Amino acid sequence: MTTLKETLAEDVKSAMRSGDRTRRDAIRMLLAAVKQTEVDQRTQLDDAQTVALLQKEAKRRQETIADFERAGRGDEAAGERAELAIIESYLPNQATEDEIAERARQLIAELGLSGSRAIGQLMKPLMAEYQGRADGRLINQVAQRLLKS
Repeated sequence: MTTLKETLAEDVKSAMRSGDRTRRDAIRMLLAAVKQTEVDQRTQLDDAQTVALLQKEAKRRQETIADFERAGRGDEAAGERAELAIIESYLPNQATEDEIAERARQLIAELGLSGSRAIGQLMKPLMAEYQGRADGRLINQVAQRLLKS
């Protein structure tokens, strides 16, 4: 079984062969971020840590896209969107809000939770279950909404 880093290395080679400059540059940037993190932490990243790093990079792109759109710089935003699409192709399928809400309802019933003070008891199992598959902010919003109702 190949690791995510090996997949990235192979994909950058294939992008170079095919002449896809956008894909090549985006994957090179990802590999550089992985290597920099490994040097900083003096360790080899496993797949879970690499996915977490890719999620940070994706989030950074989303914020940059929003900034560019607010500034009226659509051409730069388009370039960032292309990079974001490439990054997201390496991430696991993201959980939908409905999927998170359904699981949160099950946990609320199982654990007998109610009221906004129970947010921590609900967040802990949800975050563990959806780690790498959903943004913590989305999970928190769903949990808060369900506990208030």
